[in-house]
Parts: sequence; structure tokens; C-alpha cells
Amino acid sequence: MYVLVISQLSTMKKIITNLTFWVLLAILSGALLGHFSPANGIAMQPLGKYFIDIVKLFINPIIFITISLGISGMNDLKKVGRVGGKAILYFEIVTTLALIIGIVVAYYIQPGVGVNTTNIEGGDISKFTEGAKKFSWVKFFKDNATIQVLVASILFGIILSKLKNASAITDPLKFISKYIFKALHIVMLFAPIGAFGGMAFTIGKYGIATLIPLGKLMLTVYITMGVFVFVVLGLILRFYKISIFKFLNYIKEELLIVLGTSSSEAALPSLMEKLEKMGCAKPVVGLVVPAGYSFNLDGTTIYLSMAVIFLSQVFNVNLTLSEMLTIVGVLMITSKGAAGVTGSGFVVLASTLTAIKVIPIEGLALLLGVDRFMSEARAITNFIGNGVATVFLANQEKAFDRNMMEAALSNEVYEYDVKKEI
Repeated sequence: MYVLVISQLSTMKKIITNLTFWVLLAILSGALLGHFSPANGIAMQPLGKYFIDIVKLFINPIIFITISLGISGMNDLKKVGRVGGKAILYFEIVTTLALIIGIVVAYYIQPGVGVNTTNIEGGDISKFTEGAKKFSWVKFFKDNATIQVLVASILFGIILSKLKNASAITDPLKFISKYIFKALHIVMLFAPIGAFGGMAFTIGKYGIATLIPLGKLMLTVYITMGVFVFVVLGLILRFYKISIFKFLNYIKEELLIVLGTSSSEAALPSLMEKLEKMGCAKPVVGLVVPAGYSFNLDGTTIYLSMAVIFLSQVFNVNLTLSEMLTIVGVLMITSKGAAGVTGSGFVVLASTLTAIKVIPIEGLALLLGVDRFMSEARAITNFIGNGVATVFLANQEKAFDRNMMEAALSNEVYEYDVKKEI
């Protein structure tokens, strides 16, 4: 009896001290508050916003230090270009596959058939259409601090690798890195508060009732993204004998944070740290994750392709094969800039509809009410996609420690510390 009580107390202690438990509880509490007291739910927005803003402060320093230290320790700088080239090729192939899957599923299920278009009047889409007109790749680079830091850190790392006494700089950077991650761990303890605020605001402002008219589209998007994660990304990991289920379990805390805050940024630094602990070399993590954040947007790509087909069905526009190919071509380009633009999904969608000129751009107003509820699915799919990309490319470069992976996925500590080169 005594042993049973001790066992139960130990189990309860594990649950109570588990961040996943508190994030889940926070998401549920936020949803209930937003549903039963919308005004109070909306008032919780600062909790989610400020949490994301604080975490974002860590992203660029971690990227800069990780890449600079990784490149400075390389013997062959050509490998940096090789990893970058492979990453770009991988991103293009996988996001194109996501794009095609989204179009095929939407075309087959036809979520837009029978949707009432009377709610289109009065939708404020002007800011998105204006944003589409102003978009340019120069502006994308200027507005995207992550890409700027990525480029700067690569150049700085190359300079460090050429210095004879580089340790005078790298040693302080390693010291700073250690305490940046310690500070991040402290901040992540407040993740439940951020998740509570984000979910309470979403439900309070938009209401679950807004999901009903476009429920078929939402269900289709969620199912498609689920298929993409478990089939496509699952097969990519399976190529190196890694279980997608074990990987998702390993990053479950980060996934819940993304779910609660609707932002992949909220868990980006934590993902980078976990990928390193899982056995991915620092330089690979530093190059692939930041680049993937801007260019490997699997979830966003699926959503955009399905939204275009959905709107064509709403307005009874029968797209020809050439128009379908045009949509694929336009989205392959415009979707790559989604992360660097305010109101990204709608700006890219507006620019796509403007380019193909066959679907009324006013249809965007139909999606305004449910977009927030689909942003969680987009963010989670993007997040998982970048994690899988990093693991895949680390294996490709033989810069992956399977012993560390097995220890990490089984929640054990791998003591053997070794400097991994690529």
C-alpha cells in the first residue's frame, strides 16, 4: 500500500512539473474563457503577444552565434555552400509537393461548393490587396531580420575561420551562448501564460460559431496537413529509419506552444536547441532552421493552394489546365515571401488572385473569419516541416549522431559529448 501511494505521488509530481501539462491546461482554459466570456478573452491578447515578443528577442542572437561558431570551426567552407544548396533544393521540392497535394485534395473534396457568398460585402481586404501591390523581393529582404542575420552570421563565420587567433572571439561567444539558452529556458517556463492569452483572444474575438459556415474548408485543410505530416514528412524521416511519431513526441512541448500562440516563432529557438540535442550538427541547425522559417513553409503552401481552389469553387470558376499550372507557378514564387510580410497569408493570396485574374479578389473576405483558426495548423505544419528538413539534411551531410538521437527520443541523457563537423 505504501509503495502504491509513493508511486502515485511520484506520478503526480511528474505531471505537475511537466511543461506539456501546463500548456495543455492553459490552452483549454483560454478556450473556455474566450467562449464563455469573449470580452475577457479578448483582453488576454497582451499575454500571448508579449510572450511571443520576448521569445523573438532570442531568435536572432541564437542564429548569429550558432552559425558563426559552426562555420568558424569548419575546415572546408565549400561545405557551407553545399549544405545551403541542398537546403534550397529540398525546400523547393517539398513545398512544391505540398502545393500539389493541396490543389488535388481541394479539387477532389470541393469544400467551396454551396458556400453562401452574401457575407462578402463589407469585408476589409484593402490592406491585403495594397500589401500585394507593394510586395517586392527587395522589401522582403529589408523587412526580414532573420534572413539578414543569417547572411551576416555566415559572413562573420567565414571571417572568423580565416583568423589565426579566432578563439579570442569564439570563446566569449560560447560563453554568451550558454547563458542565452539558460535565459531562454527561464522564459519558456512562462509558455502556459502565452498559450492561455493567445487561445483566449482567438476564441473570444472570432468565436467558435464562425467556424460553422466554412467548416468543410477547415476540416479539409486540417486533414490535408495531417496527411502531409504523417505520410510525406513521415516517409522522409523513415528514409533514415526515424519514426515521425517519436519525433513529434520529442517536440510536443514546442508544438503545444505553437498551437496556443499561433506562431512558430514562439518555439523556434527551443526547436534549434532540441535538434542539436537530438544529434544534428550545430552548423546544419543554424543554416537550415532560419532559412526554412522563411522558405520552407509547407503548411502555408498547402493553405494557399487550397484557398485558391476553394474560392474558384465558391464563384463557380472552372479553372483550365493552363490556369491551374499558372496557379502552381505563381504560388511557387509568392509563397516563399510569406513569412516576411505582415498579414502574410492574405497578402500572398491577394497577389496570386491578382496574377491569375480569374477569381474575384473580394472572395478574401470570406476567409477572414476562419483564417485565425487555420493559422495554428499552418504554423504547426511549417514548424514540423523545418524540424524534419534539418534532420534529413544533417543525415545527408553525415552530420548526425544516432546515439544522441536514440537517447533524446527515449528521454535519456547522452553523456558522450563530441564536436560534430560537417
